[in-house]
Amino acid sequence: MVRMTGRWTLVRVGLLLTAWVWGTVPAGAQPAASGPEAMLRENTTVRVSEHVYVLPDHDVRLVPNVGIVVGSRATLVVDTGLGAANAEIVLREVVKVSRGGALYVVSTHYHPEHAIGEMAFPDTATIVRARAQQRDIDELGADMLARFRGFTPRVSELLRGARYRPADVLFDREHELDLGGVRVRLLALGPTHTRGDTMAFVEGDGVLLAGDVVMNHRFVSFSAESSVDAWLRVLEAVAPLRPVHVVPSHGAMGDGSLIGGQRAYLEALRTRVRADKAAGRTADDAADRADAALRERFPDWGRPNGISGAARVAYGEAP
Repeated sequence: MVRMTGRWTLVRVGLLLTAWVWGTVPAGAQPAASGPEAMLRENTTVRVSEHVYVLPDHDVRLVPNVGIVVGSRATLVVDTGLGAANAEIVLREVVKVSRGGALYVVSTHYHPEHAIGEMAFPDTATIVRARAQQRDIDELGADMLARFRGFTPRVSELLRGARYRPADVLFDREHELDLGGVRVRLLALGPTHTRGDTMAFVEGDGVLLAGDVVMNHRFVSFSAESSVDAWLRVLEAVAPLRPVHVVPSHGAMGDGSLIGGQRAYLEALRTRVRADKAAGRTADDAADRADAALRERFPDWGRPNGISGAARVAYGEAP
């Protein structure tokens, strides 16, 4: 691992390690499952808007879409990858597009492929974190790291010495960053995929880095901390932003219509489950019925195994 200190703007690709050349991908391309498990593909960063770049996940397991927002005085990185090896790839990509100045880092949520790379960022980087995400780290982080280490030997190796880095700035629901010529609103509006899901809206560019809150034709993933009602309130709150581009934490990018699609799915799920509960059906029956109906209604959506978990949460919240 290369641990960097001092001004990150002095880092250059040749000083970090020999670059891992994986080839290039045209803007918007999302090839299926290419590259090693849990590893970002270097040299594939695409430009989404005037100030926003994305290092795509290429549908590789345990790899996030990494956002890089560039201003005249500072740069923001959104998600850092699984461990130091991925963080170093992110930093090399940042050097290529940044204009120097301060470096800010935010993670969309506490899961290791999103947040653990923070530990390898330079000491001068400012880690900005929602208080709800800090609570997730404090209460659930150690168990989540242990779970991830048990996935495969490769993941375990990438997580060697892994730790959650302390935050420099904590915020409640919203925090604004002025990067110089571009403003970014960090939004932590309620429990969705996790309690501390954080989105970044780049004003002017109309780009929403949405984390796991808004996905592109994928059924969203629920956890024990998730809430269907809260998720719908969050989607209602971000819809007026009218983003031109939506970058989910995994999978292909899209436009603002993804928010409406996500709302349509969750509203349909909640309506169906509430009706089944009112009719006296059990949670198991309601989940099975929702699974069958929503697979049929959204046939081109991925990760349908997420429907059942969402339905059980909706059942618990139903009057």
